[in-house]
Amino acid sequence: MTETIDAVRAALDAERRDAFERRVQREADSLREDVAAGRYDASDFAVGMELEAYVVDDATQLAEAPEELFDIDGCSPELGVHNLELHTAPDVLCDTGIRRQFDELSGVESQVRDLLGAVDRRLVLDAMWTIPPAEGTRAYLGAGTETDGIFLAENMRPIPRYLALDGEIRERNGGQITLNLPGLETADSMLVESLATSMQPHLQIPDPSTVPRYLNVATRTMGPILSLSANSPFLPADLYEEDDPDLLDRTPHELRIPIFERSVDEGSEKCRVARDVDDVDELIGRIADDPTLVAPPDLGDDESGAGGAKGDDGGERYPAFGAKRGTYWRWVRPVFGGDVPRSPDGETPPDADGASVRIEYRPLPTQPTLRDTVGVQALVVGVLCGVDAADHPLATLPWADARDSFYAAVDDGPDADLHWVTRDGDRTTATPRIYDELFSLARRGLADLGVGEKTIEWALTPVAERRERTHTSPSAWKRAKVREALDAGATVPEAIREMQTTYVERAASDTPFARW
Repeated sequence: MTETIDAVRAALDAERRDAFERRVQREADSLREDVAAGRYDASDFAVGMELEAYVVDDATQLAEAPEELFDIDGCSPELGVHNLELHTAPDVLCDTGIRRQFDELSGVESQVRDLLGAVDRRLVLDAMWTIPPAEGTRAYLGAGTETDGIFLAENMRPIPRYLALDGEIRERNGGQITLNLPGLETADSMLVESLATSMQPHLQIPDPSTVPRYLNVATRTMGPILSLSANSPFLPADLYEEDDPDLLDRTPHELRIPIFERSVDEGSEKCRVARDVDDVDELIGRIADDPTLVAPPDLGDDESGAGGAKGDDGGERYPAFGAKRGTYWRWVRPVFGGDVPRSPDGETPPDADGASVRIEYRPLPTQPTLRDTVGVQALVVGVLCGVDAADHPLATLPWADARDSFYAAVDDGPDADLHWVTRDGDRTTATPRIYDELFSLARRGLADLGVGEKTIEWALTPVAERRERTHTSPSAWKRAKVREALDAGATVPEAIREMQTTYVERAASDTPFARW
């Protein structure tokens, strides 16, 4: 524990933070030079996935994820002790690549479920846990001790970066985080963010000079795609009064978004919709200039500006810049560097260095099944590539309309007032037309990259079928189930528990959501 406290102190040290800032700027300059010299060019589009989930016990109550899980290749710890993340290695975006993403996720999930089953626990693919642990939600999120002036949240993984971020955010918020949500006005620490889980498709872009264009287009797709995939309309059941007749009118379809935005806000609204960007140099500058919260305690003291520890961005080239990108919380953001994607035959070139640029698409909640997950992944990467392949004018939609479309989907899910530009250049708010173009562009983008028609339909069908169902998104299904229970005489906590128990059982069946 002493080593952990020392690492947290180092991360919060003002002098160390200043040195980190200087190093970030040097690395940003070098990164610009490398990009201009073609060192981040790639030969193919590629796709990857991060999928967060949580663990429950045999009574469907939130439970701790056993440490043994993280010995499984493709399974990593997350912020809360109940969280975990499944992830894939990147694949070249092609027919076999899409299939391999599903197969790899399935293999990791199977190992996780087997291990959890041996200790009477279960994996849940969901965007927010709503059946609390035995001690209750407030006690669970608020538990902690102060050691040498540093607050240690009991149910947060004791990773120095998490603890330092929590300390800084708590201090900048006067010791308490304001959420202003129905049932949850405030929180004691950043651990409240562990209520929410997400899926994050990644798309590698071969030509870095085009990354700003893809990012700008991605912003304009967030509203429509989120409206089909929203999945977090309720907080844990014990946060609500037994009788709250207006709850369904007040709660948004996608609570995950305001929870994350507000739980990490240090005063600058770091988590938000990214503004449009014109070129890569400007994009690199935005990341480098974003407010620094903590200095990574494990980065070392290298002042030379390159080399040293392995970072998230640029492989071993630019670890400080990579660490800075880790708190550049935008709903779509770039990542410089990473693993080399597997080729269509499944091989990874032995001499490749991993220097590439990819888009991390972050606004989406975890979906109920892996078929749903890969379906949404295919929709995202297909649309981004399809807009470019079809020379579609979606990028002409004003940024403010794209932002409003996104937050409308947060509030209203499939009933949101969405904004779009059609292939003819006309503005529309007609949801059926928007969905028609969304799936048409996804099919075009995937087909142009060599994905066969059979695989395209296999991948997209679980999401496309949602359009024809009574409950278009998982959030709409959850709200309907709670309404049914309330109408039958249940209290609000009872109704949420009943809905969630059914959700967990159906998600475990692997039947895609549209066929529930």
